[in-house]
This record gives sequence, C-alpha cells and structure tokens, in this order.
Amino acid sequence: MTSSLVHLVKWNYQQIMNETVTDPLVDSWFLMGSFWPVASLTAGYLYFVLIFGPQMMENRKPYNLNRLLVVYNLYQVIFSTWLCAKAMRKDGIFEFVLQCKEIQRVPELKLALHEGAWWYFFSKVVELLDTIFFVLRKKQRQITFLHVYHHANMVVSCWAYLKFIPGEQGLVIGFLNSFVHIVMYGYYCLAALGPRFEKYLWWKKHLTKLQLVQFVLMMLYLGFLLVKQCKVPKAMSIYMLLNAAIFLVLFLNFYYKSYNEKENAKQQKKIE
Repeated sequence: MTSSLVHLVKWNYQQIMNETVTDPLVDSWFLMGSFWPVASLTAGYLYFVLIFGPQMMENRKPYNLNRLLVVYNLYQVIFSTWLCAKAMRKDGIFEFVLQCKEIQRVPELKLALHEGAWWYFFSKVVELLDTIFFVLRKKQRQITFLHVYHHANMVVSCWAYLKFIPGEQGLVIGFLNSFVHIVMYGYYCLAALGPRFEKYLWWKKHLTKLQLVQFVLMMLYLGFLLVKQCKVPKAMSIYMLLNAAIFLVLFLNFYYKSYNEKENAKQQKKIE
C-alpha cells in the first residue's frame, strides 16, 4: 500500500515536470512574473477575511453597500458574458479542444488560449471582493469554509495553470464556470436591488443545482480526456478532476444543509 502510494506520487511529480512549460510572453503579464505577488495577495485575503476584517467590524455597524453591490454584480455578469463570448468567437478553438487536437501547435490559437486564461485568472482575483463585502456587511455566516477555500484555491490554481501547464482543457472548464457565473451574479444583482425584487429570487435553489451540474460536466469532460488519451497535459487534467470532485462534495454538503435540512425541519414542525 505504502509502496503504491509513493509510486503514484513519484509518477505524478515526473508527469508534472515533463509537462511544465514556461512562456516569456506570459511571464511578462501582470502578476505572472513570480509567485510571490499572487501568494501575498492570497495570504492578505485570508488574513483580512478570517482575522483582521471580523475584528475590525466587531464593534462597528455593517456598511450599506447595496449600490456598490448592484454595480459590482452587474460588472461580473457583463465580464463573465464577455469571457464566454471570447471563447466562442475564436474560429476553430472549440473544435481543436473537443477533438483532442493540439492548440499549442497553432500559434494564433495558443495565444488566444493564453490570453483568455489570463483574463479568467484576473476574474478570480476580482472575485475575492465577494468575501470582503461579506466582512464589511457583517455577513459572517456566509463566510464558510467552502466559500473561502473556493476563492483562494481558484486564484492560486488559475495562476499555476497559466504559468506552468496551460492546456486546452482549461478552455471548456473556464467556459462552463463563466456561464454559471452569468446566472449566479445575475441573481446577486437582483438581490442587491432590495426587498421589492425578492419575488424574483425564487430560483436560488436551482442556482445551486446548476453549480452542481457544472462540476459533474467538468468531471465527465476531464475523465473523457484521460480515457481517450488526448494530447493535453495529463497532470492538469488529473488536478482539475480532483478539484472538481472536491467542490462537488462541498457543494452537495452545502445543498443538503441549506435545503434538505430546512425542509425536514418544516415537515417536523407540521407533524408536531
């Protein structure tokens, strides 16, 4: 058992080292030259949302950020839509990905893939504001392990993907996630508009279902790439697959606690 585990770790390490590439152009982009800026950013985020922010707000009234949240969430809807459109409008790029063709051998498509990956990474940096707004509004119950892990993990993972192992599979994963974010931030935008829009927010439960479907589709797609032996970085496919599985489990747990337990509690009250 121990020998098999050591062999697996060794194999994955060799796989990653063999597939690791560096691109001087990517290295010249904002936050991509070194790991320290993104590491400092992530550490600062964790320190603020877990320690400094809650302590700062302990004896303060929550900030009213409704107008800012409307603008922020509307921006996220527009930006996510633009990311989806950017992926779709590049002629031939989805054909290369879905048919296991190598984008890296086509300079124009390779550049488009890397540029799209940087903008996607940048969107994850901006999304750190989600948690900061929770802190400033004293919404501590919403700052869960799932929420913080998701945001911190995505920033580091997207940076590492673009920096070391940019693969074609990232396009489909990014497209699916950006599509879900159009719907998600659209919901948040309506919620920020105030109580008079509450009647339009009946579909919150279905939003979580959409997020769960997203992770299932990601896992099926990545599993397909591995089974078909597509010429994409296997180490990145395995990492993305494991990451999607972790998020699926965490979101299923969130779904159960948010909806099933509440439904069971309501049924119990009716019986009593």
